[in-house]
Amino acid sequence: MTHATTTLGGTASSVVVGRVAHGLMLMTWRQDPIPDEQCFEAIKAGIDALPPGAKMFLIGGEFYGHNLATTNLEMIARFFEKYPSYADKTFLSVKGGLVPNSYEPDCSAANLRRSVETINEKLRGTKRLDLFQSARVDPNVPIEESIAALVELKKEGKLDHIGMSECSAASLRRGNAVHPISAVEIEISPWSYEEETKTVIATAKELGVAVAGYAPLGRGFLTGQIKRPEDLPEGDFRRSLPRFQEDAMRHNFAIVDALSEIAKKKNVTAAQLSIAWVSALGQHVIPIPGSSHAKRTLENCAAGDVELTPEELDEINRVIDSADIQGERYRTAHTLWG
Repeated sequence: MTHATTTLGGTASSVVVGRVAHGLMLMTWRQDPIPDEQCFEAIKAGIDALPPGAKMFLIGGEFYGHNLATTNLEMIARFFEKYPSYADKTFLSVKGGLVPNSYEPDCSAANLRRSVETINEKLRGTKRLDLFQSARVDPNVPIEESIAALVELKKEGKLDHIGMSECSAASLRRGNAVHPISAVEIEISPWSYEEETKTVIATAKELGVAVAGYAPLGRGFLTGQIKRPEDLPEGDFRRSLPRFQEDAMRHNFAIVDALSEIAKKKNVTAAQLSIAWVSALGQHVIPIPGSSHAKRTLENCAAGDVELTPEELDEINRVIDSADIQGERYRTAHTLWG
């Protein structure tokens, strides 16, 4: 079965991608990275399910490894080394722009150059850096300077398109005024749907920017398969997040139960319902679930074809509006809406 497609924005508005993207973070951001073959099969499954001419939107990170290592990029390079014909079937976005070995953003021209050059070095020529995005907005560097620095790197041929991540609608507007932004990545799911989320989605539509919605499954919580912190592997970064502490998880499971009931009536999985809900926020909104199993990748991709009726959307939105979610998304506020 081939799946629905959409297009990216900005300078990539002619790029046709699958309706559902594929996040690669948790393949490697763990104490024991998942074996290559399992990762490769999961990546290939989604690509093979796309219609001819469409690309799989893949999202990786310079620092998506245990202790912020470059493990993710090295795994991606090995994938394209083994399957070179898949390079043209994918659109690769990589997050960078942090201080090395730190969660702090550094979007100065010098560090963005270091980050982009590190990414290309680790990809070893196996795949173009289709899109680069700073993982966070740097409060110490005007967004105009950061985007201008990326324009220079683009002119040098080190990347093809520019994205933004975890930014406010105001920052998106300012960045897009310097150079068209192809995609803005923000967290979107039934348990992460803030007022600013809605404003960014609306602003992106106005500006012709695609929205990449990461963690549409609430980092796996909304699947119903993670009930306690012990259900996460040792070293999994989710264990450090406020929402994944035991009391918060116990409290927040109410939204999982409510969404699971709606999914059952629809004859889809709870995961598919969440992905379909994110897709329904606009043709320009592309959910990015992560998956390291081929079967799960196919289930996620199929969710892009699920159409929710107005009545079903109303029911889901009532659940979201009445949910009293405990725990912040991150440990520190500076990571949000820069």
